Amino acid sequence: MSAFATIRYAKHDGIATITLDRPEVINAFNVQMRDDIYEALTAVRDDPDVRGVLVRGEGERGFCAGADLTEFSTAPSQAVARRVRWERDVWGLWLSIPKPFVAALHGYCLGSGVEIACMCDLRVAADDVVFGMPEVGLGLIPAAGGTQLLPRILGPGCAMELLLSGRRLGAEDAVSHGLVSRVVPRVELQATAQAMLRSALQAPDAVLAAVKRAVGDGADLPLAQALDLERRLAASLV
Repeated sequence: MSAFATIRYAKHDGIATITLDRPEVINAFNVQMRDDIYEALTAVRDDPDVRGVLVRGEGERGFCAGADLTEFSTAPSQAVARRVRWERDVWGLWLSIPKPFVAALHGYCLGSGVEIACMCDLRVAADDVVFGMPEVGLGLIPAAGGTQLLPRILGPGCAMELLLSGRRLGAEDAVSHGLVSRVVPRVELQATAQAMLRSALQAPDAVLAAVKRAVGDGADLPLAQALDLERRLAASLV
């Protein structure tokens, strides 16, 4: 296990586990967590022994309560904040990794917590989960992909409602809208997430990478080009 200030990183039998570990503030996302996740993702990308990743949150109250506004609001200007983001583009790195990610979500999953979950390929939630995007009510917009990832997962209409209204979704609404693929009792969350990842890892790494690329890149292409991409990726596996 590697030592980080705000997360825990562990590796076992081909699976890396990234645990958000600021339970005293419901794992609120701060600059140090951004840096720690970046380093963990670099390890995931570069380690051939890691085939898949489980992302979870420590503590009883939730997966992640969003950005630590007491810290991020101290940025001297938007220009500085933007430069800092691009110096360590956690989200660009995350989306570039061709390995499957599964998020195990419980309790509060708000703002940046939703965005972290959306970076993952599969999401399973405990029956106590609460999703929400409160940024607009705070005079902000999501800054970690929420305006782009949520419409791809939920569709533009549902995503726009969540982004503009700040309405919260419980577990059953989340699964009915497709934000998560499965809801389980809290005591079964970790085992279910592990099982989902193990099931995916039965396929060869090259196949998993091709599926991720087909879905991820294809979403931004006209249908004819996306189908051509699919054909080329399929042919590359033969």
